[in-house]
Amino acid sequence: MRDILNTITKWWSEDETFGLATVVGTFRSAPREPGAALAVEDGGEVIGSVSGGCVEGAVYELATEVTETGQPVLQRYGVSDDDAFAVGLTCGGILDIFVEPINRQTFPELGEIHAAVERGEPVAVATVISGPGQVGARRIVWGDTARISTGSLGAGERLDAAVDDDVRGMLAQGLTGTRHYGEHGERRGDELAVFVNSFAPPPRMFVFGAIDFAAAVARVGKFLGYHVTVCDARPIFATKSRFPDADTVVVDWPHRFLAGAEVDARTIICVLTHDPKFDVPVLEVALRTPAGYIGAMGSRRTHDDRLERLRAVGMTEQELARLRSPIGLDLGARTPEETAVSIAAELIQLRWGGSGQALTDTEGRIHHEHANA
Repeated sequence: MRDILNTITKWWSEDETFGLATVVGTFRSAPREPGAALAVEDGGEVIGSVSGGCVEGAVYELATEVTETGQPVLQRYGVSDDDAFAVGLTCGGILDIFVEPINRQTFPELGEIHAAVERGEPVAVATVISGPGQVGARRIVWGDTARISTGSLGAGERLDAAVDDDVRGMLAQGLTGTRHYGEHGERRGDELAVFVNSFAPPPRMFVFGAIDFAAAVARVGKFLGYHVTVCDARPIFATKSRFPDADTVVVDWPHRFLAGAEVDARTIICVLTHDPKFDVPVLEVALRTPAGYIGAMGSRRTHDDRLERLRAVGMTEQELARLRSPIGLDLGARTPEETAVSIAAELIQLRWGGSGQALTDTEGRIHHEHANA
C-alpha cells in the first residue's frame, strides 16, 4: 500500500469514501506480494494494482460494491477449472484480497500513519480479515515501543496484546503477512485471521568506494527501494553531484563510518574499493554486523589476497563465509551498469531463493516464497 499512500491519504483528507483492496494472501505463482493494494474512489478513479492486470476488473467492481454497502469482504481469486472461482489468474496462482471501505470515520488514523511513513518511522496496521472476530477491526502498532497502540481488534485485550507482540517482531524484519489466532488471541488457535501491513523504513544499502561502479549500484539500489548511502574518505570523489541517486553521500573512512552506523538484518553492504587499505578495515567491521548481505568487488586474485589479509587481522572462517566475493551473479557483466545489474540480481536471488538460472531451463514455480520466511 505504500506506493498509493499519498493518493489515498489525499482522498481521505478530502473526506471521500473509497474502496481499498489489499492482497492479504498468495499461493503458487501469484503475481503480487501481500500488501499490494488497489483503491477505487467514489468517482471511479483507480490507483494501484493487486495482480498486474489479471483480476483488476473484478476487484474494481467489488471495491465499488463495498464502498456502497460499507461491508468489508475477503475474496479469493484463483485458477479457472471445474472448481473455478469467479475470476482466474492466467499465471495459475491464487490471491486472497481483502476489500474494505475507507473514510475519515472508518479509518481515523490514516493521516497519522501517512505522516509517520513520511518521517521514516515504523508503523503497522493489523486488521481482522476473517473469523469469529469483528471483521474489519483495526489496530495501529507503532514501532516506537514507548508509544501505545491504538484501536482494538474487537475480541478483547488478550488478542490485542498477542498481535502487538507479533507485529513488533514483523516490523523489525520489515515483514507483511497474515497471522492466525484463536477467537480470544490464543496462540494455538487459527480460526481468526489478522493481516499485518508493515510500513517499516526502507532497508539500508551502504556503498563503499566513490567510483563509477558505485554510482551505478546506487542507482539500481534506489530503484529496488533501498535507502542508499555512498561513503568514501576522499572528498574530491565523494560528492552529491557524482552520486545524484544516493540519499546520502558521506566523506569518512568507511570502517569508521560503518562502526557507528545502524545495521540490521535487512542492511546491504557493498564494498567496491578493491583497495586493501579501504576494504580490509571496513570488511572487518561489516562481517561482525548482522547485515543481510555483504559483498566485495574485485578479481579472484584480489579476493584471495583479501581473505588472507582478513585472516591476518583475526577474522574466523565462519565470519569470512558470509562474504559474497567476487560480488554479483555471473552474468558476464563488464560495464558499471551491467555490474550493478549483476549485484541486484544476486540480492533478488538471495531474497527469494531463486536458482539464478534462466527460467527457460527450469521447471516449477516462477515466483518463490521469501527465502527467510
